[in-house]
Amino acid sequence: MTLTDTPAAARGRVRRRPGPGVVLSFLVLGLAVLAAFAPGLLAHQSPVEGEVLEKLRPPSAEHWFGTDHLGRDVYARVVHGAGLSLRAPLIAVAIAFGAGCTLGLVSGFLGGPVDAVIMRLVDILLAVPSLLLSLAIVAALGFGITNVAVAVGVASVAAFARITRAEALRVRSSPFVEAATTLGVRGPQVLLRHVLPHAVGPALVLSTLEFGTAILSVSALSFLGYGEPPPTPEWGKIVSEGRDYLATAWWVALLPSLVIAATVLATNRLSRWFDARGERI
Repeated sequence: MTLTDTPAAARGRVRRRPGPGVVLSFLVLGLAVLAAFAPGLLAHQSPVEGEVLEKLRPPSAEHWFGTDHLGRDVYARVVHGAGLSLRAPLIAVAIAFGAGCTLGLVSGFLGGPVDAVIMRLVDILLAVPSLLLSLAIVAALGFGITNVAVAVGVASVAAFARITRAEALRVRSSPFVEAATTLGVRGPQVLLRHVLPHAVGPALVLSTLEFGTAILSVSALSFLGYGEPPPTPEWGKIVSEGRDYLATAWWVALLPSLVIAATVLATNRLSRWFDARGERI
């Protein structure tokens, strides 16, 4: 702290440094992303082939997460399952972000009847539990991880639409927007050049939080059997396959569940950190 710094400014500068929890969260997500895009670097055993004589082996140096009822290495299945289990939430968040921000911006900027109609549609989405809505959509579209991602994304549109609309309403009344309108800048140009860059920030922070929620939703739908068919590894499916062996082989369901929980907690921690940095900026 220099002589010209105030205590509040000094504290703010110190707090911008990521703490141990943030660093650990980055590490967990980094490993998850590495597993999703380069699983061969973390696991060398096959995720779909097993040995009958090795079934339901407890965790050991050879099998870090043990083996399942077919003798497959659970750790290898978790690592290779990260691909579908993380890409689907990314697709879901991208769909929710694009559709929700578009609806929120149009609703907040235009107002009037357009705002009323869009917000009533958003209220309908909010009235239905997201998991139930996802189940209904994926049941209509059919099984498969792509349809699961679309269903989860549509169920998350309302949150992005609400927060973007609120920011659009705030920015629309700002002096620089009024000045641009006075100078004759047309509505679409004002929306894209002035309102969008300022209104999309909170939605970007929300997307980090929604990514963790999407991981849980995709895993839940996979657990219920709406994902890819066997033997394709998915985190939710791996937990589902191990639920029948909780009394005799707890590791088959528990250790993949801990991986899901750690990834979601890391995502939520980083979301809060990004949000705090945004408020200070």
